[in-house]
Amino acid sequence: MRIEIDSHSGFCFGVTRAISMVEEELHHQEQLYCLGDIVHNNRECERLESMGLRTINHQQFGALHNAKVLLRAHGEPPLTYHTADANQLHIVDATCPVVLQLQRRIKQQYTAHPDAQIVIFGKAGHAEVLGLVGQTEGHAIVVENIDDVLKLDFRRDIYLYSQTTKSLDDYQDIILTIRQHLQPTARFQSFDTICRQVANRIGNIAAFAARHTLIIFVSGNKSSNGKVLFAECQRVNANSRQIERPEDILPQWIEGVETIGICGATSTPKWLMEQCRERVAYIAASQGAEIE
Repeated sequence: MRIEIDSHSGFCFGVTRAISMVEEELHHQEQLYCLGDIVHNNRECERLESMGLRTINHQQFGALHNAKVLLRAHGEPPLTYHTADANQLHIVDATCPVVLQLQRRIKQQYTAHPDAQIVIFGKAGHAEVLGLVGQTEGHAIVVENIDDVLKLDFRRDIYLYSQTTKSLDDYQDIILTIRQHLQPTARFQSFDTICRQVANRIGNIAAFAARHTLIIFVSGNKSSNGKVLFAECQRVNANSRQIERPEDILPQWIEGVETIGICGATSTPKWLMEQCRERVAYIAASQGAEIE
């Protein structure tokens, strides 16, 4: 049996940077607050919490005073910064530079064209999307699919952006639909705001899934990126299983399998995929398989 961990899976740059900032802060102090889960992976959150990271929600953040709080890679709306100033909170800003640049672009667009429709292709309620909508004082329109697009006013100007982790193909479908329905008097501009480090993983993971008998996809259930990548694994390889932790791997999945690929989302730590490999190897050995 051959077991391979996908070299392209694991934390993206933004997540790696945010976690490094957490570890650096906790090296100098016993406790650090984090607004929302630092990453959509329970095991990594548990590891950092054992080091002193304390996750709080926005309600708790609003009641906090004179403390240090880390803002995760997803980014936050302007209101969060205003609350921090009012409550004398010290902010450790781990917003991904790609997300931060997108926030600035949307704010500039809204300031220049306040009467236009600022449209964001993304998941409504997602932390990154909430931060983007906040740049427009809540006026941006979030679209998740073609049905949402068809509710736009095609007589008015439209400026389209995307959540950084969305599919390039899906984004092109959104653009095409708007162009097909736009009225001649309206202006339309779309902006390429999808992170290539994340977008390119779809093609990479498809190739990876195609060359293995069984795919074990490691991801937290909250991860939007994980849902997209696992769906791609399933499309290419029907024998794909999603798990959150090594204990979720069942012996019957392994029996008689020749090659096993272990991969994950941008929020999946490498150490967790390594633990899954060890679990697979242990099960396979107990079944009499020889591991390459």
